[in-house]
Amino acid sequence: MSAPAALTCPHCGRTISTYRNPAPTVDIIIAYGEGIVLIKRRNPPHGWALPGGFVDYGEAVEHAAAREAREETNLEVEGLTLLGVYSDPARDPRGHTISTVFTARGYGDLKGQDDAAEAAVFTLDNLPDLVFDHAKILADYQLRKT
Repeated sequence: MSAPAALTCPHCGRTISTYRNPAPTVDIIIAYGEGIVLIKRRNPPHGWALPGGFVDYGEAVEHAAAREAREETNLEVEGLTLLGVYSDPARDPRGHTISTVFTARGYGDLKGQDDAAEAAVFTLDNLPDLVFDHAKILADYQLRKT
C-alpha cells in the first residue's frame, strides 16, 4: 500500500494526510412485473447494469438506493432489503468502489432517465451481458431466491 499524499492546510500550514479510499456506491435489484429492472448506461462503461450509483455525502445508503432507483428508472421502491456488500477492487473499471446492494419491489411507470439511456425488464433466465460485477450479484440473488 502506498503512502498517503500530503497536502498543506491553507489556514495553519500544517500537513494534512489524504488517503485513497474506495468510493461508496449502491445498486438495487428491482422486482417489477415478471422480472427485474436493468438500465442501459448512458455513460461509460456502456452496457446493461443494475440501477445504482454513488452515495452522496451525508446520505444513508438506503436513501441512495431509493434515490438512484427513482432517478434512473422513474420507479418508487418498497420493501428495501439488504442483499450484500460487494467490494472486489476490480468490480468497477473506473476505480475501487464498494457497493451496498439492495432488493426491492418497484411501482410506477418504468422509464430510463438521468444516467440511464433505457430501462427494461428482464427475467433472470434471459439476461443481457452486464457491466461491472452485476452478473455475480444477480447470481447471488438467484441463489437466495431458491
